[in-house]
Parts: sequence; structure tokens; C-alpha cells
Amino acid sequence: MTNATTNPATTYNSGKGEGEPVGIAILGYGTVGSQVLRLMLENAEAFEHRSGGPLEVKGVAVSSVDKHAGSLADQKGLLTTDARALIDRDDVDIVVEVIGGIDYPRELVLNALRNGKSVVTANKALVAAHSAELAEAADAAGVDLYFEAAVAAAIPVVGPLRRSLAGDQVQSVAGIVNGTTNFILDAMDSTGASYDDMLAEATRLGYAEADPTADVEGYDAASKAAILASLAFHTRVTADDVHREGISSITAEDIEAAKQSGNTIKLLAICERLVDDQGNESISARVHPTLISRSHPLASVDKSFNAVFIEAEAAGRLMFYGNGAGGNPTASAVLGDIVGAARNKVFGGRAPGESTYANLPIADFGDVPTRYHIDMEVEDRIGVLALLTQIFANHSISLRTVRQEEKDGHARLIFVTHTARERDLAATVEEVKGLVPVKAIKSVIRLAAQ
Repeated sequence: MTNATTNPATTYNSGKGEGEPVGIAILGYGTVGSQVLRLMLENAEAFEHRSGGPLEVKGVAVSSVDKHAGSLADQKGLLTTDARALIDRDDVDIVVEVIGGIDYPRELVLNALRNGKSVVTANKALVAAHSAELAEAADAAGVDLYFEAAVAAAIPVVGPLRRSLAGDQVQSVAGIVNGTTNFILDAMDSTGASYDDMLAEATRLGYAEADPTADVEGYDAASKAAILASLAFHTRVTADDVHREGISSITAEDIEAAKQSGNTIKLLAICERLVDDQGNESISARVHPTLISRSHPLASVDKSFNAVFIEAEAAGRLMFYGNGAGGNPTASAVLGDIVGAARNKVFGGRAPGESTYANLPIADFGDVPTRYHIDMEVEDRIGVLALLTQIFANHSISLRTVRQEEKDGHARLIFVTHTARERDLAATVEEVKGLVPVKAIKSVIRLAAQ
């Protein structure tokens, strides 16, 4: 029996007792849900030893039973279309949400938490949008809310940030957290092909959805960045707080220019602790295409793999790498959370909950320090370069390198800046765009900090 109060400071779960069964409800039976059920049944004895009691699946909620006729869940008599009734069953202790989306899952998850059920979810959009509401419901009921699979699937990142690095101060988190975009950019880099061709290939291979917007425009990565920033900096960050840009404007020419400068382009989720000249702290969370040196550990992350690079005050640099998507990898993370939640149901206690004590302000994106790689086409005549460098100087932008190439009667100029404020760099680009000698700004791509 679970004993809990509504004050999270005094909440205590005494546990059901070793050997007692733990009831599991699975909401959703797609790519992830089907693998979770299969692995739970195939490895039931091992999970019982790890959890302290047998894990018993009480039902699998789906939108249509006919759609899953003949499936493993159907063979076991577990399918139901009544998710609410399944959640409300007295013999259900843990609810596993792998439906996706926000509104309907939010309703189900909140209902489960408020009824004393621990929740395991792989839903990054839900966690990023409603972390405060979900955490408060879990605290009030004295239950667990686990979401390791919401960021980078099988790669253990949430757990280390919540527990292993709880005694450290994280300075930055930078990651490749979307497999579709990494596949496209890596393929463009290795083959010289266009964005459109590689998007079509990613779709053919099943890496990209029929509507790839969430991936290629950075929405998926922004949700994950919000979760990572919240965990790393003990501050509530939502997807709306994350500056977001996608990869659809990246060209084969951009990729080639990156190669020539010893870089590659990755869609990065970047979360940083910033300190201004007065010592005031804030945090920045952003997603955008980024030039990184080929010597950086993240540069070698290829195909659809994910990686998260963390820098902490005492631990130094850490990198987590592996499969960031797919049924089995995501199921692995979900099952790890199920075991953790089940152990707490059996032996008592709770996992670490939300930590927002720092409550740091979100930095205005215009104040974020960054560097630009600017590729432009200009008239090939005397004085143009001097005019452009003066405009950079007027905005207090220091240039690190300038490269010029003659091309079809025009000149191609590539500027790489030193670190400056985002708003100053953006204002410089806007002013340069209006100059008569400037025929086109081919691309503006940010560079990773050195």
C-alpha cells in the first residue's frame, strides 16, 4: 500500500513489499509500445529480479482494436480502447505513455498522476510543454514521473543530469538530438548531394516522416533542448523559450564551404549558462544549424545517431552517444524507467523530481554571444571589401578571417567573425544586405564556441 501526503516535502511511499506484483498499463501500441510489451514479456524473470516483484501488464490502450488484430497484445487479450478505465484500475501502479502528441496524452497522464500512478513517458513534446504541471501533480500524489526516452531514446542523458551530475554545476549542454536531420546533413557532407535529394532519401529509408516539418524545422530538437536546459540548470524551460531554426535552407554549397574551412554542419541543440559583466547569470537554449570543427567529438556523429556533449565545472567534458530513435532503442529507455518506477513501488521512496530552485532568467536571444560564418556575393571592384569591413567595425564586430574568391565577374566573400552579441551580428548582416555592391547573402551560419 502506498502512503502519501499532498506536501512533497513530507511525501513518503512505504512500498508494497518485496515480491508483490506491479501492475503496468501501456498507452499506445505503435513502434515503441509494441517493443516495450515484447521485451517485458520475453524478459519477465529478469525484470522481476531487477524490480523486486513481477511486472504484470494489465492492458494496452489503443485507438482501434481491429488495427492490431493478431498482434502480441491481441494474443494476450490486453487490447482496450478505454484508456481512462485502464488507468483507473486498482491493480495498475505504473502508466506508460507512448502515444505522442500533447493534448490527449496530457489529459491521460495528469489523470494517472492524480490517481497515484507513477508515469513513464517517451513524449518529449508533452514534457517540454507541460513539465511544471506534470511535476506538480507527481509531487502532490507522491509518485514518480520518468521521461528518459523523451531525449535521445536509448542514450542515458536525463538520468545523469538528474542524479550523476546533481553534485556538479553544468556549464553547457550541446547535442545532436534529431536523427533525421543528422542523417540528411551527414549524407550531404559525404556525397555532395542537395538538401532536397537527401530529404527524399531519408523519407525513402523511413528516417523522415511523410511530413518532416517537426524534424527539419527544428521543433523536435527544440522540445528536447527545453528538457535538457531544465535539467541542467534547475530552471523551468519550455519549448517556447528555445530559439529555433531548421536545416531546410542549408545548401550543398554551404556544406562545401564548411569543408574548405575544416568544419562540418550539424543541427545542434545548445543550452548554456551565461554570465554577464556584472556577474548576473542567465541561460540560453537554442536550436540551429551550426558549423563545428571536424576535430570536435560531435563532428564524427554520423548517419541517424545522436550525441550529447556536456561540460560541467568539476566533471569536465562528458559525451553520451548512441541510437537516438527507433522502436528498440526507445523501448530500452522506457523499460529502464519502468524498472526504476517499479522498484520504488515495491521498496518505497521516490526518484528525484523536478528541480527548479535556481529559477534563472532566460536570456534574450539578442544578448547571446555567438560567431557568424557569412557567405556573400559582391561586385568585384576596389573599395567593396573596405566598405564591408568598416560596417563590421561600426557594429563592434571583430573579424577573424576573410576569404575572397573571384567568380563569374563577381567576388565571393566569406567572413568569419569573432564572438559578439547576436543582435549586433544580425544588425550587421541586415545593413550589409542593403548595400548596392552586395548582390546576395548566400548564407549566414553560426559557429560553435571554440
